[in-house]
Amino acid sequence: MKIRLIILFLTVIASTGQVVRAGTLNTVCSAAVIDTLRLTLQEVVEKAKANSIAAKQAITVRETKYWEWRTFKSNYQPQLALSGILPGYNKTYAQVLQPNGSILFQPIRNDNSSLTLDFKQSIAATGGTVYGTTELQRFSDFDRNTVLYNGTPYGIGYTQPLLQFNSLKWDKKIEPLKFNESKQTYIESQEKISIMVTGYFFDLLLAQVNLHLAESNFANTDKILNIANTKFELGKVSKNEILQLQLERLNAQKAVGTAKRDVEIAGLTLRSYTGIEGDDRIVLTTPAAVGQFSVSADKVLAEAFENRSDAIAFVRRISEAKRDVAKAKGENGLVATLRANLGFSNAGNRIFDVYKSPKSQQSVEIQLSIPVLDWGRSKSRAKTAEANQQFTVYEVEQDKQTFKQQIVTQVTLFNMMQEQMELTEQADRIAAEKYQIASERYVLGNLSITDLSIAFQENDRAKRDFIAALRDFWGAYYQLRYLSLYDFERNEKITYK
Repeated sequence: MKIRLIILFLTVIASTGQVVRAGTLNTVCSAAVIDTLRLTLQEVVEKAKANSIAAKQAITVRETKYWEWRTFKSNYQPQLALSGILPGYNKTYAQVLQPNGSILFQPIRNDNSSLTLDFKQSIAATGGTVYGTTELQRFSDFDRNTVLYNGTPYGIGYTQPLLQFNSLKWDKKIEPLKFNESKQTYIESQEKISIMVTGYFFDLLLAQVNLHLAESNFANTDKILNIANTKFELGKVSKNEILQLQLERLNAQKAVGTAKRDVEIAGLTLRSYTGIEGDDRIVLTTPAAVGQFSVSADKVLAEAFENRSDAIAFVRRISEAKRDVAKAKGENGLVATLRANLGFSNAGNRIFDVYKSPKSQQSVEIQLSIPVLDWGRSKSRAKTAEANQQFTVYEVEQDKQTFKQQIVTQVTLFNMMQEQMELTEQADRIAAEKYQIASERYVLGNLSITDLSIAFQENDRAKRDFIAALRDFWGAYYQLRYLSLYDFERNEKITYK
């Protein structure tokens, strides 16, 4: 009887092998129709950084911040502008006041054209402006056939607000911080893409692993059911055991369908985020853990405070609060402006007469506007700004503490993940070996169907736990890169062109 059972077992194994080979042949044939795109985690991350909508949005934001920076820089550069009226032709009736007080409407037909070249340079230290101008005006009276010229060969002047808020001075302190912050924000956005796409990568990888497990379980359950049917005919197993195996087979078949659906959904999500086009079937390679290395919380904190945009933002927010206080005190109602001009002007019947022996012109004035009664409005604004400044100081200190705690926690998690990876990998190997032994023992009649089902479940659970541990490890790794903007494998700061 035992010899007959062994011969039957070998026959089933042989037939199963033929089915497997046929399945393999079908897979090869289908692969000839649909190409396979095999990708590693690093390749998926690079594709997402290059092609994803998130990457393109980050590039657009970076360019916007760059041109804002260029606009700021231009405020401190000399400005040269050409303006004029060319031509200034006019034909109409105009009222003319007569010596006796009456008014007559006289026809006029003339051309009054002008051209002005202005130069302006802002002084950041004082908030004042140095300017220069040259102007030429030509008036042609067509009715009287006369031409007159008037102009300012050159003139210079200076405008200085007195006891007022100097926006140029404060912008020179804050705008460089904002620009540097935007550059680091761009690097952070790239690392955020790494974190996001890693999640989508492992969603698809887990779905593919589940599909592989489901297909293997279905094939193995079908094989064992065939052997059990033979044993049943020989009176070696009960009907209840056959029913249990049939139920296991149905559940395995349902699991295959569910796993295929999950693979399609996860694949479409990964394609959509990374911008991968085409109909190629994506097959992911299970990544290995990064080489063992220890991460120091002090090192990560030092790099984070040197590289992260948050660290720059801490300084910027304090500076902006100080600026708001200075603005509230400067805009206290008193408006005083000093204006001084020095230049030369002339007029004549010919254009060159304007530039011959021009007459000097000078002007100095101080314009004042002083509130007599504002019911404490200016003082209230200043006190409000000072209170907001103090609140910002406290808020920044709180954010710094949260920032530090987040980094320390992430370092602890990452170091724990490395140890967890080793344990789950060992558990996966042990469960796979136990499952193989259990299958062989059941075929030989040395194991119950209950123990075999337990071995099935433990093997599947160990494989999924291993993928979950990989996911946690790589998620923690990229999160650590994001928090510090530092590459701990290469021991260098993360930069992007």
